[in-house]
Order: sequence, then C-alpha cells, then structure tokens
Amino acid sequence: MMTRVKAVVSQLVGGQAAAGSSPQLGYSRPVFLQLSPEEREQAADHNRRNVISPGSESARRRLLLPWDTGYAEVINAGKSVFNEDQAAREIVWVERRNPNSSTAGEVVKGDRRTDKERDGLEFHYWALFDGHAGTAAAVMAARLLHLHISEQLQDLVDILQDGDVPPPICLTSHTKGVTGNGAKCPSHEGDWEPPTDSESRFLLEKEISHEHLIIGAIENAFRQMDQQIEREQKAHGSQGGCCALAVVYLLGKIYIANAGDSRAILIRNGEIIPLSHEFTPESERQRLQYLGYLQPHLLGNEFTHLEFPRRIQHRELGRRMLFRDYSMTGWAYKTIEEDDLKFPLVYGEGKKARVMATIGVTRGLGDHNLKVHCSNIHIKPFLSCIPEVKVYNITKYEHGVDDVIVLGTDGLWDVVSNREVADIVIRVLSSCQPDDLNRFTLAAQNLVMRSRGILKGHSWRLSNDRLGSGDDISVFVIPLYGHT
Repeated sequence: MMTRVKAVVSQLVGGQAAAGSSPQLGYSRPVFLQLSPEEREQAADHNRRNVISPGSESARRRLLLPWDTGYAEVINAGKSVFNEDQAAREIVWVERRNPNSSTAGEVVKGDRRTDKERDGLEFHYWALFDGHAGTAAAVMAARLLHLHISEQLQDLVDILQDGDVPPPICLTSHTKGVTGNGAKCPSHEGDWEPPTDSESRFLLEKEISHEHLIIGAIENAFRQMDQQIEREQKAHGSQGGCCALAVVYLLGKIYIANAGDSRAILIRNGEIIPLSHEFTPESERQRLQYLGYLQPHLLGNEFTHLEFPRRIQHRELGRRMLFRDYSMTGWAYKTIEEDDLKFPLVYGEGKKARVMATIGVTRGLGDHNLKVHCSNIHIKPFLSCIPEVKVYNITKYEHGVDDVIVLGTDGLWDVVSNREVADIVIRVLSSCQPDDLNRFTLAAQNLVMRSRGILKGHSWRLSNDRLGSGDDISVFVIPLYGHT
C-alpha cells in the first residue's frame, strides 16, 4: 500500500518540481468536475466568482459522482490566489491483505456493490479539504486519504465479512486463540488451551465491535495522512495545512470523520441532525490548556495556559482577577502573578479566536512547519490530526427521496445556519421531479449561491444586505434514498 501511496505522491510532487516553483504546483480542481481549460479559467476568476458544478450529462455524472451526488463550489473573493478547498468522491475496493502485494485498495468507477466475484469490501467515500497557507496539503489529502483508509481496512476484511454480530477479537497471543470468557477466538485456528484461573485475572479481553474497528481504521488513516504530509513538507519545503471532513459508507453505516471547522448535517423528513461539530480554539480550549499545563516548554516562555477575560496589564500585579484553567468551565478569582502577564494560549472570541495568536483551527492535517510569528515556537503540538468520528446507521431508518447529507466547508456555514441550509435544500428538491438526476446538484448550487451572495459595488451581499462569504465554498449534497 505504501508503494502505491508513494507513487501517487511522487507524481504529485514530481509535477510540482518539474513546474519549478512553489507548493501550489500540482494544483487542480476535483477530477470529477472534468473541467475544460476554459472552464478552469472561469473557475479561477475572483471577480465573477462563477459557481462550478459537474456537467449535466447524466451518464458522465453517474460515473464520476455515483449516488447522484450533488456538488458545487466557488472560489474566494481574493483572499488567496487559488481556491484552497479540495473535494474527493471515490468508490474503493479493499481486498484481503496479500503479503506479496503492496496494493490495499483499488479505486473503481461506478457502483460496484453488486460485484460478488471478488473477495473483499467496498466503501463509498466523500471528502472536503479546506486548505490554509497554500493548497499543497489539501491537494495531497484529496488524492491520498482514501488510500490510507483502504490500507487500514485491509486488516479487517476477514473480521468484517464474518457477519453482523461482532465476535470478540483476540488482542494478544498469550491466550493461544482464547477470548476473555474462555471461548475459542474466531480469529485463530489450531489447538488452544483454556486459561487457568490465575491466568484469567491477567488475560481478560475486551469485546470490540466492528463499528469501533472501522472508527479506529479511519482515525489511524488520518494520522498516516498527516505523517505523509509531514514527510513531503520536509522533503520539498512546502507549507500549510488543511481541515478535513470525510464520509465513509461501509456495510450499511455512514462514518463521518471531522478534523477542523467544516460541517456535516443530515436532513431527514425536514428534521436537522448535526453529524459533526467544528473544532476551534474556543471549543477545544480545555484540551489545549491541559497540554500547555502538562508540557509548559511548548509555550516557549511566551504564553500562559491560563485564560483571563482580557489581557493583564503590568500595573495589575497583585490584584485579583477572574481566570480559568483546563479543569474549569466556569470562572474564579486568583491573584495576578508575573507569569500571568504572558500572552494567553487561546486568545480572542468566535472567528477571531486564535491558538498562540496564529491559527483559528485546532484539528486538521499538515501545518508541521507552522511557528508563532518571529519566534521558534512550533504550534503543531497543539493541533490534532485525529478526527472525531460519528456513526449513522442508514439501515435503521426509512429515508424519503428528499433525505440528504450536506457537507460544506466553513465558507458556507459562516453565513448561513443549519436551518437556512435545510430550508434551501427542501425548497429546491421539492420543486424538482423525484427522478430528476440533476436535483441534488441544483441544491448544492443554490447553497453556494446563497452563501456567496451577489456582488454589489465592491462587496458580496446576501439578500438581507449582510456580507456574503468571501471564502472558498464547497458543498456536497448526498442523497440517502435507495442506498440501504
């Protein structure tokens, strides 16, 4: 598998080196858009900000975006040279691990769920990557993350194919194929001996469900992807990172993995069900402060892990001031000391909140070279690459023709609420015939146009004259009907 990943990376980075300059080399738009040179030029126009979607020809769309998935995107209003969002949609076949092969996953076109001739598992995959400080990390993650997920799932093919009832998984070799309750472990063959009473005290094993094995595979794939980006950044001097939101459909369940400030919601019978939440300096304050408390050297003698309602002035030494640390959700008083004059680890509120006055997200991929301005203090130790993974069992519910999952980068959610998104999607879908394959793309287009707004003078404005989103915006609308 790593040979396959390295081959893709070498093509990506090799193309960059051949072009001869920056981490932006290898930049492209999602493959499934199939943009012509003229369309690529239109997509890059910061002034017109054209909404870009896949072509309307049904056969091509169903091949490139199975499940009749809707997608739309628009470039930023000049905040960065390139569109720093990237998107991916793949179907991946995972074969049982072969020690003589380096390939773990084959990317296939079209829907292969009915293929019974091959021994393995198939998963469907959608992902959005919101880059910052360049596009290199987002481009690399869009091209490779699904392969890392496939590599991690390869070890689980035999286990996951055993059926719906998860057997206890033998976690150690000391039991000779015996589970904690003394039964024969289905993962091992051959003779076995039940543990003695004294051995049982030390050889108890947890029963681990299939669901948690898949969650672990996704989490570890994100870690591997982050390590891959680190190696490439060291080798080629590229910068930046990206938030990542990925959806995996496998064995009747949808796994939503979020590391960053993108968002996923489910709209079912008009009801809104959040499937992720954003990771920001405010939402992860306690985790960040705890790390700063445990490893104060990471703060570089410039920052304090404590939080105060405002910056402390030198003249306030010895006075009492409200504060809170990693163990607190409320506030209490303390006497101000010299160390409290340092800059707060987490500073600001809302979209202006920053870690070490530098970055506004706390989870994602990359950023290995990121330092506090004019210092040698690395910020990466505080940024986690591990996603939060939530699970939605699609087989437990009857889904209507208008039930969908909406994935969007923060350019969407900064200006529209969950309710507004749901209302737009419901209105568009209800105005189309249920058999119209274009309806989900129309919904994605409307979401992008609604959050972008209309150019009035020198700014983009919403219908209520509030500022529209000047950020890159990318949206998937994934239908659920008929996919149990």
